[in-house]
Amino acid sequence: MKKFEKFRMDENNSKWKNSISREKPLYAPKFGTDTMRSEFDRDYTRIINCNAYKRLKGKTQVFFAPDNDHICTRLEHVNLVESISYTIANALGLNVELTKAISVGHDIGHTPFGHQGEKILNDIVVREGLEKFWHGKNGLNFIDNFELLKDYEGKKRNLSLTYAVRDGIIGHCGGFDSNGLKPREEFIDLEKEFTLPAEYMPYTWEACVVKLADNISYIGRDIDDALTQGILKEKDIEKLDELFDEIKNINTTNIINYLVVDLCNNSNPKEGLKFSKNALNTMNQLIEFNNRNIYKHEILKPMVRYCTLFMNELFTILKNAYDGEKTIRNLKKMKKFYPELIDEFIGWLSNFTNISERDNEKYTNKIVFDITKEKEYSKAIITYLSGMTDKYIVKMYNSLISIL
Repeated sequence: MKKFEKFRMDENNSKWKNSISREKPLYAPKFGTDTMRSEFDRDYTRIINCNAYKRLKGKTQVFFAPDNDHICTRLEHVNLVESISYTIANALGLNVELTKAISVGHDIGHTPFGHQGEKILNDIVVREGLEKFWHGKNGLNFIDNFELLKDYEGKKRNLSLTYAVRDGIIGHCGGFDSNGLKPREEFIDLEKEFTLPAEYMPYTWEACVVKLADNISYIGRDIDDALTQGILKEKDIEKLDELFDEIKNINTTNIINYLVVDLCNNSNPKEGLKFSKNALNTMNQLIEFNNRNIYKHEILKPMVRYCTLFMNELFTILKNAYDGEKTIRNLKKMKKFYPELIDEFIGWLSNFTNISERDNEKYTNKIVFDITKEKEYSKAIITYLSGMTDKYIVKMYNSLISIL
């Protein structure tokens, strides 16, 4: 099949030098040059070893803090996207190492409590007069500025991923208006020019594959989980089965297989990555079914109110400490009331600000925030909260009320 082999991201691609460019070169390995791994394979390794990736196992996909171990977490969703994008890229002749790296990093910026948590944080940033919050931009922010790995001297360094992987992370968000996805040609400043989800198409065909794999991955998985949680009944699935000739026994694997095979059969470099009309119609109907019967279900509304309380309360308490250059002093005064929250927050701040707790002998990463400025301090709180897992943010909230 390999219909896109001439367009794979490799040394023969005109976008190659831009795609493998890094803000800073990676530090030299202690035992000589790393010739075993490609640039994208090194990115893959750096992502799966960073803390934000590890925390994905504790973040909501759709259903918050499930007791059932078989309910999908954000990490399982990421693994599904990696698997689907690998299958598509391999069949079409694209660079599978690039799709793997983008896939494992694409949801690094997701908040606790899934898309509901994302909406709550965006409501807060709007109230604070800050720029729009969305998980793709937050993912780029984490990859560029907040995820740290120690080098051979024990110094903390930013990940410094390649442009192609960073582009795939911020570019995966949002839908696609037409059936026939193609990469853009422009080499843009991702941090400055990408201000809204789907404002630009991704830079590589591989990133376009991940964007589609993200959509394919969740449709059936959310139906399976809704069945497990009792939101859907078997009779609902029977009605779905009656709608489609192409898919019988609606479930994750059958939906993925149908859409992936159809996409690979119908895509070509001239028209782009595309589904047949029947498959596109089927996918859209399934997405609409999920929106109507799962994501807007009454059973999820208590979770939304619960999460809104937690995130707003934590933000308010930390924001109340702001007083220009006295902010750190105020935070330390608050430790007698909220020792766990304040200790953790100050410790986190010390990695990314020029406060006295930072020992610069241990760091080579950027100083991101000047917390003497109110908006910078608010951004720091938002970033801190966005990185938390579901259980951790619940733990922090419970620590607030434990003194009562």
